[in-house]
Amino acid sequence: MKDAESDLALTPGLVLRAYAAGVFPMADSADAEEVFWVDPRRRGILPLDGFHLSRSLRKRLLQGGYEVRVDQAFDAVIDACADRAETWINDTIRALYTDLFRLGHAHSVEVWEGDLLIGGLYGVRLESAFFGESMFSRARDGSKIALAHLVARLRHGGFTLLDTQFTTEHLERMGARNIPRSRYHALLERALQRSADFHAMPEDLPAQDVVQLITQTSKRG
Repeated sequence: MKDAESDLALTPGLVLRAYAAGVFPMADSADAEEVFWVDPRRRGILPLDGFHLSRSLRKRLLQGGYEVRVDQAFDAVIDACADRAETWINDTIRALYTDLFRLGHAHSVEVWEGDLLIGGLYGVRLESAFFGESMFSRARDGSKIALAHLVARLRHGGFTLLDTQFTTEHLERMGARNIPRSRYHALLERALQRSADFHAMPEDLPAQDVVQLITQTSKRG
């Protein structure tokens, strides 16, 4: 579904209603003036009980030398996600999600090494559904650490759906898969009927507890 909308029609409230209906906005490029709605025939999800924690990532999580923070640098995360040759994040998209963050409906997970932001992701929350928008990495495993911590946080907070919108080889190696649109909408409907708490997990949860949260019923490689 690709119906162009004028920028004036795009508001945080409209975007939240679109997410609740299984639709999300994108732009063709950073310089694009229009934003369109997308409802993929095959939807990417990452089952929260099916995150694939490889031995190397488990070792990296336990090794430490980094700090994970939540909602401390949302603007920097979305800018880093847009800083690539091809992006769907134009000025309109950036402004919309910044507004959603200020309203408490968008969140960022950030990975820091000292004062350096080395990886992160951002997305939108509605009830027990989290819609992952984009992630980035500036150092080895930066985005993987962020995603692992997101999964732990969602599981701890009672979430039932992690929507990745699309899948990539990178995400598939971590457990993401495509499902039919009808199946996705059924999962979304159930997720919207259940509340969850994104901030239930302490930011200083020890790494071994984060790993335990992820691997309780997850696949291990």
